[in-house]
Amino acid sequence: MAASVSVSVSVSVVPAAAEGLRAAYTSGKTRTYEWRVSQLNAMLKITTRHEKDIVLALNSDLGKHEHEAFLHEISAVSAACRMALKELRLWMKPEKVKTSMTTFPSSGELVPEPYGVVLVISTWNYPILLSLEPVIAAISAGNAVVLKPSEVAPATSEVMAKLLGQYMDASAVKVIEGGVQETTALLEQKWDKIFYTGFLDHKQLALFGDEVPVYLYLNKFSTGNNKVGRIILAAAAQHLTPVILELGGKCPVIVDSNINLTVAVKRLISGKWGCNSGQTCVAPDYVITTKAFASKLVDAISSELERFYGKDPVNSTDMSRIINSRHFERLTKLLDEDKLFGKIVIGGQCDKTNLKIAPTVILDPPLDSLIMTEEIFGPLLPIITVNDIRDGFNFITSKEKPLAAYIFTNDRKLKEDFVQRVSAGGIAVNEVTIHLTDPALPFGGVGESGMGTYHGKYSFEAFSHKKPVLYRGFTGEISARYPPYTTRKLKFLKAAMNGNIIGIIRALLGW
Repeated sequence: MAASVSVSVSVSVVPAAAEGLRAAYTSGKTRTYEWRVSQLNAMLKITTRHEKDIVLALNSDLGKHEHEAFLHEISAVSAACRMALKELRLWMKPEKVKTSMTTFPSSGELVPEPYGVVLVISTWNYPILLSLEPVIAAISAGNAVVLKPSEVAPATSEVMAKLLGQYMDASAVKVIEGGVQETTALLEQKWDKIFYTGFLDHKQLALFGDEVPVYLYLNKFSTGNNKVGRIILAAAAQHLTPVILELGGKCPVIVDSNINLTVAVKRLISGKWGCNSGQTCVAPDYVITTKAFASKLVDAISSELERFYGKDPVNSTDMSRIINSRHFERLTKLLDEDKLFGKIVIGGQCDKTNLKIAPTVILDPPLDSLIMTEEIFGPLLPIITVNDIRDGFNFITSKEKPLAAYIFTNDRKLKEDFVQRVSAGGIAVNEVTIHLTDPALPFGGVGESGMGTYHGKYSFEAFSHKKPVLYRGFTGEISARYPPYTTRKLKFLKAAMNGNIIGIIRALLGW
């Protein structure tokens, strides 16, 4: 086992840690297939040998049930490792490309090379998955990497620092724990790529106090806008560092009436309340249905919620709790707004002591209410009614582009129109959230919901530069490229650049 990779939270160690990573990368060892495989196998040992430690940490931070911890985090990390181990040789292989008449005779290829030294800044809602999956991607691509876990989930931060310290190569994979000061120091260093995932905006800052992500304190990097992503971009711009931003947004769900309502509602509940109590970037944020169908939908949701979580859901151990008291207060503030008086049709119960909020459905809240203008990121679900289901398309497209958008329908034309008209990071038809579990589909945002994609091979590509390489021999010289320039040479070049074979022949013959 390697020496510990956990770094003291003292800010003074950050420059030295970055310098050490740079030295490890410069040595060339992280580029080798053997090193990458050794680190992926080490990561796999962490998830297989220490499942109990991870489950306990997730339960401590978020109250996650073992079932949810395994399904949404541990198994997903293991699957990413196994896929990388299986496909790595193929991913690393240069890709042959066709070359043009301009460079004839020649051959070309795209050679994947690592960016260098990368920074992964994780969040708290899926603190294992959203920390280790990008680290796996960075290692697969041959980078040296530093992971900054979220201090808002301290138990998982501690367990990752400990386990990565026991199993990983300390010179090229480091964990730096801490809070605002440590992450500020990290962002002041030069990195070759930054990966960040999060969801907060400035409207929510006051309720989070010291637990708000560091980037929001970086006044010298602030662009004056209210999105965290812009601040990360501004910080990265100091060194022209490329970034991947996974930011979230208000993910809509359209529910048509011509569906298997029971199956649709089960999937809706699973994606909203069964995924970390709604604290998920791709969780349904609001539902759109017709006025005529709304009562049936509400009744079905109520029935299935009771089946899943019982009559007293705040005491159900199958639902995760809210991450902390400040986040709890933010959610209750959304729920307690005067504009929602008489609009709560399911749930509403809150347990401040245990940080639990029952699954709550709000029917037709005012569109200018907080719950409809801010990302919810919790177990509250507004339902907006429209006269015609297609009116929902206009409502969605009038807002910022979400990280995910969903539709439940059996109408083929409605499906096609939804896919064509609605711009989102990803779309699922007759499903919610699980599209991001398929490694064949890239996961990422668009517009305000983020930039860059990862998962499966896309993760390897996200942390790789495809270096174009042109190969030529010493034959095939064309005098037309060199001085002295003549009319005949120009005619030849014009014909060659346009792919005009007859013109080339005429120029060569002097016609």
